[in-house]
Amino acid sequence: MILQTNMEYVKLGNSDLRVSRICLGCMGFGDASIGQHSWTIGEEPTREIIHRSLELGVNFFDTAIAYQLGTSEQFVGRALRDMAKRDDVVVATKFLPRTDEEIQQGIDGRQHVLNNINSSLEHLGMDYVDLYIYHIEGAVKSLDVHLTADDIRYLEEPYMPHNLSGVMAVNKPVMNEEPVWVAASKNK
Repeated sequence: MILQTNMEYVKLGNSDLRVSRICLGCMGFGDASIGQHSWTIGEEPTREIIHRSLELGVNFFDTAIAYQLGTSEQFVGRALRDMAKRDDVVVATKFLPRTDEEIQQGIDGRQHVLNNINSSLEHLGMDYVDLYIYHIEGAVKSLDVHLTADDIRYLEEPYMPHNLSGVMAVNKPVMNEEPVWVAASKNK
């Protein structure tokens, strides 16, 4: 349903993702009765905003599992499934570090990431996300996680002082081995 042709689109970093110059941040969407913020808006106004954004050519949507306990992901996912072709939109979501409770339960970083991406995919009702963001500075380098490109197309670490504010990593299998996340070079 992306109708507006005046929107500018750019390649996101070194990825093959073509995104609108405007990304719709979805922190304000979600069930206000649960989660961290009481000022979020419900599903119907969320759908109206997403509908209008698509009409104006926005194809880039950013949410997070932490936004209103996943209800932002749910609202965004349902709206996009109803209003757009999956290949026409770029969906970013974020996850947070392990909780003290998870650490005490022996859940390692790998299992934490897998649990979170699976929950996000379920909330969104999607088979994959385009951009997965670890919501903590310096953390991507410490990840020892083997994820498949079936779940996540790109992984980003936010808050770095350069364009796009992140270190983009691409899931690249090495000679029939397990996939490995490698930092995308700005010099390519």
